[in-house]
Amino acid sequence: MLAPDPKLLAVAMAVDALFGDPPNAVHPVAWIGRLAQALVRRAPQRGRAPQLIAGTLVVVVVCAASLGTLSLLDRALGGRPALAFLVEAFLLKCTFAFKGLGRAGKVVRTALANGRIDEARLALRALCSRDPFSLSGAELAAGTVESLAENLSDSFVAPLLAYAIFGLPGAVVYRAANTLDAMIGYRGRYEFLGKYAARLDDLLNVLPARLTAALLLAAGALAGGNAREGLRILRRDRALTASPNAGWPMAAMAGLLGVCLAKPGHYRLGDGGRDAGWPDIDRAWRIVSVAAVMAGVVALMIALGWGVHGGG
Repeated sequence: MLAPDPKLLAVAMAVDALFGDPPNAVHPVAWIGRLAQALVRRAPQRGRAPQLIAGTLVVVVVCAASLGTLSLLDRALGGRPALAFLVEAFLLKCTFAFKGLGRAGKVVRTALANGRIDEARLALRALCSRDPFSLSGAELAAGTVESLAENLSDSFVAPLLAYAIFGLPGAVVYRAANTLDAMIGYRGRYEFLGKYAARLDDLLNVLPARLTAALLLAAGALAGGNAREGLRILRRDRALTASPNAGWPMAAMAGLLGVCLAKPGHYRLGDGGRDAGWPDIDRAWRIVSVAAVMAGVVALMIALGWGVHGGG
């Protein structure tokens, strides 16, 4: 049940394209989040070493619980292959979210296009953790473009790649680790508690982020971006972000669109010839969509090769 299956992967991607995410009440990632919150509430709030240890245990427990639940389902559905296929397709779909990413970006784009800045600020919170309430229209557009590029890697390419190589357990562990990073893997209150989650997420995204940047450059050449400038900015600016991975897709997108993507006090990607505007969100989404199709093809080819040569 749990090995990579190109047919199942194709079905999961089709379900996402048609329907998007299920409600949180039945979404496994929401369940992972609730388990993580319960553990974090019981973690020590002071002391570097106790928080580091507790944070490591949170990651281990959440990932182990996810894999244990998957194993129990595998055993329960072992004699019912048709039902197992449907359940696995649902679980796999829940590890990635492409349609939802597009919806979130469109909300910001529509609000900016109609001059509703406050609405755009609220909508940006669905895409990133940045405080949007002091951002201008140009900064909101830039933040949306950045998020579309970065989340193509985190929310789509990475889980598909994990599935194509390691099967459903790989995709589930990736999504659990990425969810924990989003919850506690940042500086401030969770500086030490989230350290292990952040480092694990960095490690898991090394290959997906670089593959995503390459796919964005290829997609940009087909969808109206400046691929040569995208490659130049990628080479120059990819290491400017605090994350070792986020700068790859974001720098590529900055060059493709010819805009400056900046987080004041943190980084500035691109030559800054002009600020981003809401039309750039449309341009970015076209490029991201083409790159996503390419990513799906790559994942299907890897899964097919695994089935032929490694899966029996």
